[in-house]
Amino acid sequence: MPGFFFSHNNMTELNGKEDCKPAEGKIHKKKQKAFGADLKNYLRCMVPHIDSGIKTSNSRNVMLSAEEVIQWSQSLEKLLASQSGQDVFREFLKSEFSEENIEFWLACEDYKKTKSDHLHSKAERIYQEFVQSNAIKQINIDYQMREATAKKAQDPTHTSFDEVQKTVYILMERDSYPRFLKSKAYLNLLNQLQVNTSK
Repeated sequence: MPGFFFSHNNMTELNGKEDCKPAEGKIHKKKQKAFGADLKNYLRCMVPHIDSGIKTSNSRNVMLSAEEVIQWSQSLEKLLASQSGQDVFREFLKSEFSEENIEFWLACEDYKKTKSDHLHSKAERIYQEFVQSNAIKQINIDYQMREATAKKAQDPTHTSFDEVQKTVYILMERDSYPRFLKSKAYLNLLNQLQVNTSK
């Protein structure tokens, strides 16, 4: 079945389509309008290539179907189980300036698979990047949870971040995820795939 191709590493790279790349530059946090324009431009660039597929510079491509995108609306769990879903949801969270939530959740998923002798260094990195009070990508948790997580990170186990990861997941599930399903980014993508499928 025809569909969009998303790269696992960077869904904004399109070979030979310099004019279709989202704006790059020194600005790290784009305003919401700029993000919307970039996403529209990106989708516009993708549409003419639906039948032949998107050629990306990365080695692994994923064919995205309307069925998969529809499954994302069934639960946040199904959305996050899909690499393409993670990519699209992360772009949406960037537009809301809350991408630290999915980045933290993914870091915790990776942490759970870490070998025991690397737990301490990874726990310290996750704590410094997301949990401590002056963290660059500080997640939104209360003081008690922040303190409890700090103690667990000092003597790390594979479950050190489970409680705070669950809290962040619930926050995304109740707050960002419903808005994502109503967003133009999601609805436009779904619509384009459904139009292509019906041809």
